[in-house]
Amino acid sequence: MTAEHPTVLTIILNYKTADMTLQSVDAARRAMEGIAGGILIVDNDSQDGSFETLSAHVAKQGWDADGRVRVIQSGRNGGFGAGNNVGIRAGLPGGARPDYLYVLNSDAFPAADAIRVLLDHLEATPGTGFAGSYIHGPEGDTHLTSFRFPSIASEFEGAIRFGPVSRLLKNHKVPIETPTETIQVDWLAGASVMMRQSVLDEIGLFDETFFLYFEETELFLRAARAGYKTDYLPASKVAHIGSASTGMKEWKRVPDYWFDSRWYYFSKSHGRAYAALATVVHLLGGFLNWLRCTLTRKQRNIAPGFLSSLLIHDLRALLTGHRAFKVPEPTVPAPQTRA
Repeated sequence: MTAEHPTVLTIILNYKTADMTLQSVDAARRAMEGIAGGILIVDNDSQDGSFETLSAHVAKQGWDADGRVRVIQSGRNGGFGAGNNVGIRAGLPGGARPDYLYVLNSDAFPAADAIRVLLDHLEATPGTGFAGSYIHGPEGDTHLTSFRFPSIASEFEGAIRFGPVSRLLKNHKVPIETPTETIQVDWLAGASVMMRQSVLDEIGLFDETFFLYFEETELFLRAARAGYKTDYLPASKVAHIGSASTGMKEWKRVPDYWFDSRWYYFSKSHGRAYAALATVVHLLGGFLNWLRCTLTRKQRNIAPGFLSSLLIHDLRALLTGHRAFKVPEPTVPAPQTRA
């Protein structure tokens, strides 16, 4: 339990979506009513006038009264984790540290009680480090955001895409069917997650080596290894558009930084030998999927060039010990959600 009136700092990372971010802030303001703390908008070096637009609107609406809503500039676009770290380090007005940090995507809109539900749960369960919301689309469609940690077994299951194998490895599949009641999960997509400040003090912030993807997975893994639970709360409801900043829905090929993040996650968390084996197993599963689909003339539903890019990238990473690709100047930097 924290103090009688625990404080929450809501962090919303913006990248070239100023108008949508302001809608998210407006929803967060309503959801923060009666909760001590504030809202911090971090512009992730958009360089498109977003910072000025956000600052002007906040001032015009009077949202910045008593520092309740603030706008700051990250100074560089280091990706999702780095941008949120800027907000976490900034803290509350005057630099005060909150009891909890609530990370909200710029294209996510919490219901009026969504933040309160997460806060009350963390207050009542000291052993829980992170708590996340039920995420749904604008039309009410469920977004899958509850997951197990990736493993060698999950790499094979996800690549082969074959019913009997998936049933055999059902307890290793990364996606967890959206729960209908509060349960413990391994990790959650970062569209709407509340974190205990004291846990971050112990395990550290987002690893800024990641540009996009896997950064929250690795953070949740560190928390789990330190003995802290992650809970999924369907009672906390948040509408989410999804991929508004990343442009993931328009991807024709998986970007190089995704492969960088995947390799770094496995090698940092489990070692280079484990990372290499995870790749070999994925390639094997992918080949068997290709063979089955070729023989049955079924569509594979896999991104063009994915397996060859994975092979080339991870072979170079294994041999050199460094990233195989240089991360390009991003066209987008944000969530991860991956929802």
